[in-house]
Amino acid sequence: MSIELPDRLSNDPKSPYFNEEILKRDIGIRFNGVEKTNVEEYCVSEGWIRVAAGNAKNRAGRPMTLKLKGKVEPYVRAAE
Repeated sequence: MSIELPDRLSNDPKSPYFNEEILKRDIGIRFNGVEKTNVEEYCVSEGWIRVAAGNAKNRAGRPMTLKLKGKVEPYVRAAE
């Protein structure tokens, strides 16, 4: 069974790109060929990811993020 991953996905419930059904699956992100585990949001067509910037928090208590540009490859990890 193959799942179609969206062009853009966020793990923030307040985001319009949040999709709980897809996030229940084990989603992996390769960024410029390197596996990333701290991705907050991604966009394949625009070629960027947002990652947490250390322990820094914004005024709302959410992690501060950095936007990194490059090749984004989302995939569903196989259950082993």
